[in-house]
Parts: sequence; structure tokens; C-alpha cells
Amino acid sequence: QVQLVESGGGSVQAGDSLSVSCAASGRTFSSYGLAWFREAPGKEREFVAAITWSGGRSSYADSAKGRFTISRDNAKNTVYLQMDSLQPEDTAVYYCAARFGRTTILPDTSRQYDYWGQGTQVTVSS
Repeated sequence: QVQLVESGGGSVQAGDSLSVSCAASGRTFSSYGLAWFREAPGKEREFVAAITWSGGRSSYADSAKGRFTISRDNAKNTVYLQMDSLQPEDTAVYYCAARFGRTTILPDTSRQYDYWGQGTQVTVSS
């Protein structure tokens, strides 16, 4: 089992960059694939990016490609999401999620993840 705590959200201007982090408890962090999702007011939770247990593979939603970068540091039990060229439509609560397994699968649906953080708010103003 793993517990996830996000941090680093905030309010920025369009075009700015922001990095959010997710710290995990437990000694088996490296056995989990990780992902970032986001949920805007009135919208369903949507996939942003995912990374395999080793960090060797990652995938992105079309809206994130070229602007966002997911990474992880297994020694620090932390996953990161670097967000560049932020736009108002990126405004949402950002959640990290984990699924157990040392696979190369990169699921992009929320039901495929077992553990979730409480979320961190990212607000981008124009």
C-alpha cells in the first residue's frame, strides 16, 4: 500500500511554468507505476501523464505533449510534473495516482489506478 501527498500547486500567469510534486510513503515505491490526472470544475477527471516504475517510459495526453514533463526519483519516493507554457485551460486540481506493478503498461484511465493523493490546485490566469 502507498500513500500519496501532492504539493507545489499555486496561481500563475499564462505562459508561466510550475512544478508539482507527489511524495509517497512506503518502501515499495519503485514497484508502482505513477500518473498525474487533473479535474477542472464541472468536468470529469482526465489523464495528464504517466510513467513506469523504472521511469524508463512515459506517456502524455495530447494536451500535455510538448509542455509537460513527468519524472520520478525512486530514491526520494517522489514523482514530479513540470508544466511549462501554462494556459488558463490547464486550471484544475492535479492528482497523482499509483498502480502496483513493474510493467511497461501506461494506463490512461482513472479506474486503473489504485491509490490517489488529495490533489493540489493549479490556477492559471490570462
